[in-house]
Amino acid sequence: MTTYSQETERPGRGLTVADAMEPCEYQIADDSTVDQADDILHGAGVEYLLVRDHDGRCEGLVTRTGLHPFLAPSWYTERTAISATAHQRGPFTWPTMGLALAAIAMRIKHLAVWPVVDEDGYILGVLTADRATGLLTTGLLATSAPAP
Repeated sequence: MTTYSQETERPGRGLTVADAMEPCEYQIADDSTVDQADDILHGAGVEYLLVRDHDGRCEGLVTRTGLHPFLAPSWYTERTAISATAHQRGPFTWPTMGLALAAIAMRIKHLAVWPVVDEDGYILGVLTADRATGLLTTGLLATSAPAP
């Protein structure tokens, strides 16, 4: 009698965050100002910046939307450090985490982007919900396609 578990039948099984993560070219130090972050976001045309602490470890992620409340009075933006703003903070994902689990966690937390860090907290890249969903969907289609 041949038995197999449903574990081997699940789409996306074996895919990890490392398979889906993307590099993040834009980062900012946590002691940088809101004004500096806004300049980078607009100049680079990106929606988010990874925030790193004084040791270079990931401190969080700041978005245009998250900075919006701090941008009204210009004198305030010139003096407010990113670390003082409300932005996405850890825990972050690891490259060895299962992609399906990471996608579920992102849905529950309502995250579009999730920083990927190593065991010491240094930034490796980002996982986007679109990329995770795309890879998992592709895996689902590949496993359900009829054999030629």
